[in-house]
Amino acid sequence: MASDAQEGEEQEQEQEQQQAPQRIQIFPTPTNAISPFWREKYEREAKKYWDIFYKRHQDRFFKDRHYLDKEWGHYFSGSGKKVLLEVGCGAGNTIFPLLATYPDVFVYACDFSPRAVNLVKIHKDFKESRVSAFVCDLTVDDLMKEIPPSSIDIVTMIFVLSAVSPEKMPLALQNIRKILKPNGCVLFRDYAIGDLAQERFTCKDQKISENFYVRGDGTRAFYFSNEFLTSLFEENGFHVEELGLCCKQVENRSRELVMNRRWIQAVFCHSDDASSSSSMEASVKIDLPGEEYIEPKVRENTLTEVVNNFDVDMSEGVAVDMFGISPFNDNETVVVNLGESKYKIEVLSKEYQHTCKSTGLMLWESARLMASVLAGNPTIVAGKRVLELGCGCGGICSMAAVVSADLVVATDGDTNALDLLSRNVNSNIKPPFLDKLITKRLQWGNRDHIEAIKEINNRGFDVIVGTDVTYIPEAILPLFATAKEMISSKGGITVDWEPALILCHVFRRVDEPSILSAASKFGFRLVDKWHAGTPSNQSKSIINSWFSENAFKDCIPSTALNIMYFQIE
Repeated sequence: MASDAQEGEEQEQEQEQQQAPQRIQIFPTPTNAISPFWREKYEREAKKYWDIFYKRHQDRFFKDRHYLDKEWGHYFSGSGKKVLLEVGCGAGNTIFPLLATYPDVFVYACDFSPRAVNLVKIHKDFKESRVSAFVCDLTVDDLMKEIPPSSIDIVTMIFVLSAVSPEKMPLALQNIRKILKPNGCVLFRDYAIGDLAQERFTCKDQKISENFYVRGDGTRAFYFSNEFLTSLFEENGFHVEELGLCCKQVENRSRELVMNRRWIQAVFCHSDDASSSSSMEASVKIDLPGEEYIEPKVRENTLTEVVNNFDVDMSEGVAVDMFGISPFNDNETVVVNLGESKYKIEVLSKEYQHTCKSTGLMLWESARLMASVLAGNPTIVAGKRVLELGCGCGGICSMAAVVSADLVVATDGDTNALDLLSRNVNSNIKPPFLDKLITKRLQWGNRDHIEAIKEINNRGFDVIVGTDVTYIPEAILPLFATAKEMISSKGGITVDWEPALILCHVFRRVDEPSILSAASKFGFRLVDKWHAGTPSNQSKSIINSWFSENAFKDCIPSTALNIMYFQIE
């Protein structure tokens, strides 16, 4: 008997565990590597991302490289006219300081961003007699179509090769070698392993491959070791003339930051001999302010400088990617018109959305539609207690509802989205409506979060709204479990109203049968549904009554949108 009782108790506990709401985070967790889809997209659209980069920053991002004369002056001087190729010329930050210093130099300048090349051509110091600028992808386009073979004395590659996929770097070097004179050289400076930016990337979900990462704006960066770089050049017909690993500790006292910068500076020469000299035997130049000396082996140097006096390639704008200090605003403002009201919603810039794993920092089409419905049909929420699930940073459904509702609680599980949501609410909603709109964190199934909201409203909610919250299969059961706990169980506030759960979404990874199955497990039944691409003739349809013949015609951004209307059994 005792055994039967124990077995019955275990079965009961197992059933309770199965019925208990599951705690879940509906936004993806970092995996430290991007998916093959995005990896291929960044490679395929590399030119586009750099073109957008120069559209945004113009010539403000990199400083003019006046240090080139100090570092490599003896390569540029001497008898005879020097012919240079600047690879990845950008806005001309290398070209024009050189032209000003060396009047006999002629420069070929190429970049695979058409916008960057145009910035060079419209520069006030650009002269066709001294500069030939053209668009070129070194991994695809033959340089000899623009430059005679074996005619270039010096190639400059300043923070350029790092933007190329490691597997395609040999193609770029082979292309360069064809137009370089037998005694020509490549002047090189680029990111080194251990640089602050790489340390920041390792904490994010932006790794493409070993030492190769994508930035938030879609541009990419590789971080070189001495060994990798030496092998790369030697295997493609160059030998090492100079090689130095530069390490500098930059202090920004105003922000109380210490930033570790690391880069490789090197000179590689055209080699007809298959046996190249070893990097450890090469002369090594160490970058120290005010002095130069030669060492017989690779060395590192650490120096502390105040950032304002530190001669680096990047302007303050580079802090966006290198140091996490952003003088630019990585967000953009979206204007949403709801009837006579206009809302200015701050969201993550489209430029950065593809590497952001927080879907709550964007404004989805379903939210726009549902907000328009609530604004145009205030009776849906008039005098009611409203809960929005997964509202993200926009919260426009909550903002539209608070005009008529008695109370609105806008929730999301992502703290970053909630921080931005609070800013949007405070900038768009004024008292007395502001006093009725509360933002709270809610991870579905999280008991502490649920109880905290019940302390605000212990009577349950008359209307629960969710827009595009059904895209993760694992989140569907916790969604309905949480909605069941939060919805009012005491009947409607009026005779003709029953508490409702309204979902607006595009079917993605979760189909309608799966949603209906999850809903039924927690006592929800589908009362009505609507599809944007299918005209409804049901005169008694609840949802159809929200749409007059021409209403919202302009606010239905996609024919794939659906609305599902649930009530408790």
